[in-house]
Amino acid sequence: MLQIATDKIAHVIIRARDYDSGVNAWAHQGGGRQHGTRTELHDFIEGLNEDEQASLVAVMWIGRDSFDAAELDEAIRTARHERTVPTEDYLMGEPRLADLLEAGLEALGISPEDAEDDLQRPV
Repeated sequence: MLQIATDKIAHVIIRARDYDSGVNAWAHQGGGRQHGTRTELHDFIEGLNEDEQASLVAVMWIGRDSFDAAELDEAIRTARHERTVPTEDYLMGEPRLADLLEAGLEALGISPEDAEDDLQRPV
């Protein structure tokens, strides 16, 4: 069972997309927006508790087919036990993080689009 709220995963997906687009568009210009987005994403993941971080890694692994959706609990246990670097550094080193998280949610039967839409809906 996931130990992280879907809206938190959606937040990481949105920020990872912003960061990826900023890296591609601004890196050669030294764009400040990219640095701010990177810092926000890094700090957000760092601020998650250990259970949330392990679940986030597990969803990413399911998205890249390292585990099947039925192996979610095993993936979470593995993420906890094999952690060797800070989770935020590990995840941000994955160039397709947003895509893999979306694929992982879909494999788990969760609509990433609905979760992202809920976050972006005006209050």
